Amino acid sequence: RLQTDHIDLIQLHSVGNLERLDLVTAAGGALEAVVRARDEGLASWIGITGHSHDAPATHLEALRRFPFDSVLSPLNWVLAQDPDYLDGYERLVEEVKRHDIALMIIKSAARRNWPRDDDDHRYATWYEPFDDQATIDAAVAWVLSHNEITGIATAGDVRIFPLIIEAERRAAEMSRDEAAEVLGRASSYSSPFIDIPI
Repeated sequence: RLQTDHIDLIQLHSVGNLERLDLVTAAGGALEAVVRARDEGLASWIGITGHSHDAPATHLEALRRFPFDSVLSPLNWVLAQDPDYLDGYERLVEEVKRHDIALMIIKSAARRNWPRDDDDHRYATWYEPFDDQATIDAAVAWVLSHNEITGIATAGDVRIFPLIIEAERRAAEMSRDEAAEVLGRASSYSSPFIDIPI
């Protein structure tokens, strides 16, 4: 369906806790399948992703089990205010730097979970994204100010996409401290992983 016989990167998706990591790395698990695809020339690289408060620690353990080429893990200003989360993320950064692994970031523009009493989800995302240019500028600038980051994933709604692209274009114009000041004033800003929909 993709009209290609080769994919650059296959990612084991949504591996955000040790239980899921055990499943995908077990004998006969998904990791064996993607290694086979790479060995058969169907893909060049193998990555891992995760969406949870445990993702950085889980990805660190994943790198102990297998030499992944890339990691896609969550980071944004509000997650970094949690000392435990930040510690896990920083330990992951040490490991990816040690082995020259690509570190990509998700949820840079995530504002919070959709409120339970909000039936009008305006965007095709499972979390509520920021949707004003100034806050997205700050969110993207803050994340991209971390030099360990290879790139960011955009929000999964085409109406947010141009705002993120514009924020990436001008990210160097805002310092990390300036971005943090904007984000510190953002209303209803919290982790999107408090109540993840299944």
